[in-house]
Amino acid sequence: MQPTATVLVYSDDSNTREQVRVASGRRPAPDVPLVRFVECATPAAVIKALDKGGIDVCVLDGEAVPMGGMGVCRQIKDEVFNCPPVLLLIGRPQDAWLATWSRAEAAVTLPVEPVEFAGALASLLRTKRLQSA
Repeated sequence: MQPTATVLVYSDDSNTREQVRVASGRRPAPDVPLVRFVECATPAAVIKALDKGGIDVCVLDGEAVPMGGMGVCRQIKDEVFNCPPVLLLIGRPQDAWLATWSRAEAAVTLPVEPVEFAGALASLLRTKRLQSA
C-alpha cells in the first residue's frame, strides 16, 4: 500500500476547490505521496478538521468569504499545535506580503496555474516529510 498525504482545501467556492484538486492530480510530483483531499467551505470546518488531526498541508483561499484564507492562516498558526504548512491562494502577486503576514509557508496566485501550484504543494509535502522523519 502506498503512503498518502492529506491536504485540507479551504474555499467557499467549489470551483476553486476543484481547481486545486485538478491542478495537483493524484500526486503533485513523482517523489511525494499520493494525495487525498479534505474539503472545507467554512472556517469552522477548517478548525474541526485540524482538531481531528492527520492533515499534512493546508491550502487556503485568500479570497474566501466571509473569512479569507489569510485570516484563517494567521488564526490556525496561533491556535493549532504543530500546525501543518500552509499554501495560500492569493488574488494578486502584490498580495504576497499579506501571505507573509499571515505566516503561510507558500503562496500562489488565482486562478490556479497547475504547474506552479503542483510545484508549491510538492515542496510543502517534501518539507513536511523531512520534519516527520
